[in-house]
Amino acid sequence: MTAAPAARNHWTDARCAKAFWSQQEVRPYRRLLADTVALAAPAAGEAWLDLGCGGGPLTRALWDHTGGTVGAVVGVDCAAANADAYARLRAELSAGDRVRFRHHDFSSGLAPFPDSSFDHAVSGLSISYAEHLDPVSGRWTDAAYDRVLHEVYRVLRPGGRFVFSVNVPEPAWWKVGLLSLGDVFRAGRPLRFLRRSLRMMRYGGWLKREARAGRFHYLPAAAVAGKLEEAGFRRVFHRRSYAGQAFIFSAVKPSDEG
Repeated sequence: MTAAPAARNHWTDARCAKAFWSQQEVRPYRRLLADTVALAAPAAGEAWLDLGCGGGPLTRALWDHTGGTVGAVVGVDCAAANADAYARLRAELSAGDRVRFRHHDFSSGLAPFPDSSFDHAVSGLSISYAEHLDPVSGRWTDAAYDRVLHEVYRVLRPGGRFVFSVNVPEPAWWKVGLLSLGDVFRAGRPLRFLRRSLRMMRYGGWLKREARAGRFHYLPAAAVAGKLEEAGFRRVFHRRSYAGQAFIFSAVKPSDEG
């Protein structure tokens, strides 16, 4: 019997990574970023994990929100191209080792990090893409999604918050695109902006197809909340953002006192 060919993972491609950098320039994403950081409420001296960090917009937002007094932010992403973005970010912020990038696919867990190594964690539209193909049945499962939540719980210190966004089921990308139309004229390099935006829309089609096949996970809010509670999190809260196409969740790892 011939083994099925490995599924293509565009997330590791430099072209895909750079296409998604352009979303930082559109109003729906900037609203999502602001809403996420408001819930995260970073403070001076804290150590943060930025999971599925991309080019570092959340890392920069954590830094800016604290006026550069955040203790440390470690960005983790499966796309090696994001290391260049983090190098530029570190230089712009004069952050030194307080801003770091780790090339790692979180679908396999967070083994590079010991227990209780971060005060808090954030993630922007990323954990839905944790993937696991069952070797026996040959079917995609949500095992990696569940593992990510358990692993984030493990690496947080007691009392730590996990604030993250995920897309709603069957996201209507056109709503995001419609609200972003005016941004092309405000972009410093509009042709590059348009090219990246069109490429991002094509990747969006791939993501929806794979989600329907069970590879990626655009789940109802109640399902995400249930998974968080099963992983041990409490005080689970969510709201919508990103032109209504994303949920932002906040959940807390209980303190030693419960």
